[in-house]
Amino acid sequence: MDVFPFNQFSLGERSVIEDFSTINNGVGDVFIGDRTIIGLGNTVIGPVKIGNDVMFAQNIVVSAMNHGYEDISIPPSKQKDIIKLITIDDEVWIGANCVITIGVTIGKHSIVGAGSVVTKDIPPYCIAVGNPARVIKRYNSETSTWEKVDK
Repeated sequence: MDVFPFNQFSLGERSVIEDFSTINNGVGDVFIGDRTIIGLGNTVIGPVKIGNDVMFAQNIVVSAMNHGYEDISIPPSKQKDIIKLITIDDEVWIGANCVITIGVTIGKHSIVGAGSVVTKDIPPYCIAVGNPARVIKRYNSETSTWEKVDK
């Protein structure tokens, strides 16, 4: 745990953070909902809101912070930090070795396939894969089936 007293951190009821994971609220609050599992070797850098009943597999990076690079007369390490909330809604499952980037929202009951890099929002009830991640299936509530999305 890399939790600082000047930003908020909360871990919901019956939630678990497994070994070798780092939770860092140094640049923004981190909220983890109820019955959520943060798997082995994950890194979560706030500000991040993670909902209830979420599953993180192993070796996932969720970082709501980036470094500026625009001014070529200054090294990126000395430029202004860019910080934007990441929101992961209820019932999301994120596969192993994924990267979730600054400002992204992943909608309720969505799945992110292993090894994906999420650079844009993923709507609720979708399956997204790849680098960059793109939606390949959506749940159709009228037919109660997961349907492929046309390219």
